[in-house]
Amino acid sequence: MSAPSDRNDFLHELEAEVEIEVTRVESSHPEAAFGLPVTEWLFDPMDAEREETGLRGLLGAIEALEGAPRPGADDRTA
Repeated sequence: MSAPSDRNDFLHELEAEVEIEVTRVESSHPEAAFGLPVTEWLFDPMDAEREETGLRGLLGAIEALEGAPRPGADDRTA
């Protein structure tokens, strides 16, 4: 059965995609927008900060899943 490998592959790919999105949000430098008049903002800097926070939370969840035991694994001792 290839399910555990498929799960790990999926999580690694998802982690890579989320890391790319985090880099994209960081490179937008949302803090620089605060120095501009609101009418010149291309995006709301608070939205960018919320997005980064959400993405970092998602990365944490992915890392937790990667370290979690496989579903159905019986690690109980009798």
